[in-house]
Amino acid sequence: MSAITQAHRIVVKVGTSTLTYDSGRLNLRRVETLCKVLADLQNAGHQMVLVSSGAMGVGMGKAGIRRRPDEIARRQALAAVGQCELMFIYDKFFGEYNRTVAQVLMTADVLERPHSRRNVENTFSALMEMEIIPVVNENDTVAVDELEGPSFGDNDTLSAIVTELTDADLLVILTDIDGLYDSDPRQNPQARRIPYVPVITPQIEALAGGAGSSRGTGGMITKIRAARRVNGRGVPCCIVSGSDPTILYDLLAGRQVGTTFGGEER
Repeated sequence: MSAITQAHRIVVKVGTSTLTYDSGRLNLRRVETLCKVLADLQNAGHQMVLVSSGAMGVGMGKAGIRRRPDEIARRQALAAVGQCELMFIYDKFFGEYNRTVAQVLMTADVLERPHSRRNVENTFSALMEMEIIPVVNENDTVAVDELEGPSFGDNDTLSAIVTELTDADLLVILTDIDGLYDSDPRQNPQARRIPYVPVITPQIEALAGGAGSSRGTGGMITKIRAARRVNGRGVPCCIVSGSDPTILYDLLAGRQVGTTFGGEER
């Protein structure tokens, strides 16, 4: 059995481009499917943690703004609007499948203080003991210092840190591309997906390309760096398409989907 099929505690990160349409509005069908799958996997005995992007993207959609503003105050305001909307939807959909969720907003400085770090770890532990699914995002709405000072930079990095804090067995990143390719599949129709990367080398990083969508902050490079971080702790990371969240069933059943970094080659 591979480390993936045996994974008990699983962190799933979902990106803004997966959660929303091009308009910035939530893709409700996809969000509901995601919640249904995570609730079902929790019912099956897994412990699930969701790291969710999308607050600013959803806030932009709700406010009718198509371009990410440059002003920090406006970005904070949109994130505040979007975070409220996002958690309302998660609470509604998870509740329909008899699962309770908790919002966990983190700032990078908690990792620099041992006491704060222990508090976060204890919170995650208590939530999972109560079979509550944590929904995690960076707290970028409270103070300007948090946006200009220490930050995770992107939720791919945050998901790797949450994997460490929760001592998870597996990190799965749902995104708008179904893995790492040997060239950009949007420009080269002959590009081939790489199913397994045992070690992340500079050559692998060079395949990652540039930034992500206009609604998100990360690209493939941030996902590969997140994978490298958790691989350093012996934890595999899988980058898979988030277009249909039921792909998580295939992944945990041992079928080859996306790109797996580290762990056992299948």
